[in-house]
Amino acid sequence: MKKWLITALSLAMLSALAAGCGGNSDNSGTPAAGTSGTDTDSKSGKKTELTFWGDWGGEGQKQFETMIDAFNKSQDKIHVKYVLQQDMITKFLTAATNGGAPDVLFWDRWRTSLYAPKNVLHPVDEYLTRDGVSKDDFYSESLTELSYNDKLYGLPLTVDARALFYNKKLLAEAGLQPPATWDELEAAAAKLTKWNGNKLEVAGFSMADLGLFNMYLQQAGGTMLTEDGKTNFNNEKGKQVLEFWDRLMNKDKVYKVGFELGLGEGQDAFVTGKVAMLYSGPWMLSTYNKYGKDLDYGIVPPPAGPNGDKGSVMGGFGLVIPEGSKHHDEAWEFIKWWTANKDNALLWAKTSLNLPGFKPSMEDPFFQNDPLWKPFLETLEFAKVRPQHPGYSVMETDALAPNLQLNQQNKLSIEDTLKKAQEQGDEMLKANEAVK
Repeated sequence: MKKWLITALSLAMLSALAAGCGGNSDNSGTPAAGTSGTDTDSKSGKKTELTFWGDWGGEGQKQFETMIDAFNKSQDKIHVKYVLQQDMITKFLTAATNGGAPDVLFWDRWRTSLYAPKNVLHPVDEYLTRDGVSKDDFYSESLTELSYNDKLYGLPLTVDARALFYNKKLLAEAGLQPPATWDELEAAAAKLTKWNGNKLEVAGFSMADLGLFNMYLQQAGGTMLTEDGKTNFNNEKGKQVLEFWDRLMNKDKVYKVGFELGLGEGQDAFVTGKVAMLYSGPWMLSTYNKYGKDLDYGIVPPPAGPNGDKGSVMGGFGLVIPEGSKHHDEAWEFIKWWTANKDNALLWAKTSLNLPGFKPSMEDPFFQNDPLWKPFLETLEFAKVRPQHPGYSVMETDALAPNLQLNQQNKLSIEDTLKKAQEQGDEMLKANEAVK
């Protein structure tokens, strides 16, 4: 996901959050003979018209159109047009039942387990086999997130994961190195925090995003769900996470609830030096570089937990083919051209400053010679996607998040927080285990 919300009231899983698999790098994406969606198009020599729906406007739309223009110029059989859609999923589901579905859809990958059972997406496994596109050229986690019941429903367009951003100047002034463990993170955050009476002037570490509980739980050696689809955080691992948060908030006082609220993009707390360290993703690089002219920052992989466990949550987008499209083959050619070709994936990366899903493109000097990309590439090697349970998003949003908020506000004990989140979460998982 490109931009995950970073407030105590919203979870990263809802948006985001920001960042394919490939065959031979010489795949031009030019449609093979006989792949036209209609006999009329193929016999008449007319180009097949494809509609690509997405919900990125502004700069994101320009980035999409850069890729679409390059594809349209690369061959003479298919013409793609981008259509910006607000409330895209609702419109897509309506179109899927009454006709008018697009040919390609920009897809937040976590939705796959929710919508693939509704038979509104077209599997692409046969295309991979036919064209020799190797799954090994993708991060396996990103493919997992695009799969349901052993069928693959698209290719990854972007991948992302949280890493630790730090203000080099503030750490240097405090004589600190970037932390690599929870203990080092706590000690550094405490030393970097500055209070003026009851006013927090510099937060040593941002605690705004409760949606990162999943990441911390991984670092504690835990998992969000059990293998049989129940919550798995009301235990010692979950307790370790909340005890760590409690020390940071109430003992070390490195952060204050609401500290970053109300600040505009140009007044970002990290850019202005009001936050010394925070977890964020590659989608923020362009913002920090644009607004942080005086900001000297570095990035390291997330610090390891008490027993050395590493953890981060992989997010990102994909491109999928709606079942209702009349041009499945041509849609696949467009998706393959964009996501499974080293040069095209690299063009996308340079255009959007996203990490592409196609791993061979990461070998380019554009990534390898830039120290800001390296920590994300390292983090992606161990980052995990969110559980592929149809009710997971509901559980995290409506059961876990509200209780975590109450805990952070000191209105609910650690024990009661985990117990209530478990009870409510298990009910929601059970109620949503069958997609309707």
